[in-house]
Amino acid sequence: MEIKDLLSAGFRFKKNLGQNFITDGNLLRAVVLDAGITQDDTVVEIGTGAATLTKELCKQAKKVITFELDRDLEKIIKSNLDGFDNYELHFADVLKLSDEDMKVWVPDTFKVVANLPYYVTTPMIMRFLESGLNVTSLTLMMQKEVAERLTAKHDTPEYGAITVAVNAVADVTVTRIIDRRIFFPAPNVDSALVRIDINKGKYAFKDFATFKKTARAAFLMRRKTLANNLVATFPIDKPTAEILLEECGFGKTIRGEALSVEDMIRLSDRIYSLMK
Repeated sequence: MEIKDLLSAGFRFKKNLGQNFITDGNLLRAVVLDAGITQDDTVVEIGTGAATLTKELCKQAKKVITFELDRDLEKIIKSNLDGFDNYELHFADVLKLSDEDMKVWVPDTFKVVANLPYYVTTPMIMRFLESGLNVTSLTLMMQKEVAERLTAKHDTPEYGAITVAVNAVADVTVTRIIDRRIFFPAPNVDSALVRIDINKGKYAFKDFATFKKTARAAFLMRRKTLANNLVATFPIDKPTAEILLEECGFGKTIRGEALSVEDMIRLSDRIYSLMK
């Protein structure tokens, strides 16, 4: 479907929903390719839009379950998917659905593919990574700067809590950089296509809740030392925090961004042992 067809159908883009559609056929096919979609896959798509990506997914997947917020798109979606019977369209906000709600519609193992509104990228990633759903991968179009944070190395400005949270349970790959001009309307920034392969057994944790708390503490106040941030987060005093750091092989004045994911796990395990 061309943009002129959308406009002639009376559709008006809604900025508050972050609507930036892809109509380039080569890119749409590339997204499906990078996501590794096969005839055996069930795909959950977030943000149906004009169903241009949905259509390419339907050509390759066993089933596509697509979620959209804007009911004004219903006629356009159904027109673009005319002839396909392997999709379900739901007008619902995935961020507001519980795992139990999702399992009613998506009972089996699935992959997520989405051209997300930029403002929901991080919440959507964490919604699936922290869920009890049988999701194996997320292939997402996102702001280039967010992709850089997800793949950042420790001790760099881009490295942060989201980097640690995602890489602790998944393998992240930027598959391609996308020029902003390929979208309509064009956003203000370039995009990246990122594939996140979930691997919850990637690392061993003594207690995952303690690890998450430690990771948040590491970036609580970036100008503060990690020892000070640990004191602000856990019921310990500064001398104890400094001893914990030294026992893990870190200096007393180290900052959180200097710790790799593996370092963070080692520290959280030591904190958990202390707290038991």
